[in-house]
Amino acid sequence: MGAINEIFGYVVQTLLSAYLVAMLLRFLLQLVRADFYNPVCQFLVKVTNPVIVPLRRVIPSIRRLDTASVVVIMMLEVFSVWIASRISSSPLNFGQIILFSITKLAATLLMTYLFLIIASAVLSWFGGRGRHPAITLVYQLTEPVLAPFRKFIPPIAGIDLSPLFALIAIRFLLLLIGW
Repeated sequence: MGAINEIFGYVVQTLLSAYLVAMLLRFLLQLVRADFYNPVCQFLVKVTNPVIVPLRRVIPSIRRLDTASVVVIMMLEVFSVWIASRISSSPLNFGQIILFSITKLAATLLMTYLFLIIASAVLSWFGGRGRHPAITLVYQLTEPVLAPFRKFIPPIAGIDLSPLFALIAIRFLLLLIGW
């Protein structure tokens, strides 16, 4: 019975994590005002709309902040941690689940940006910024994070070091939250 629980937990955790990342990317794309005619954005919207649209009728947005998306993201994370907690040998109480969910969500956001910044740095080596729709979105998502670093760290001999310092800062934050 233990192996079946582990398999079930793995499958559920994987599916929830994938959907959580889709929701998180949709939320981030809304924040940076990405081009929603982009095919990747259209995919994310179609995948996440069945959950978001009904919730928007109940939870209104606050200015540019899509609070329905935030609620769904948090609920998915809490549910994911709750399932993992119930399957494990030492279940967490509700307060621990909420605290761990917030920490895990922050880590997921930071790891998402870590991978996006690495992808944008690697893509910058090859040029051709707009050949694939996903490339445009990577640059749109990373620009708000890299822009503050570019203000303080000018390019040296034409090489932009802002991604390096952004990655260092993200890794520092991950260590700070214990991830």
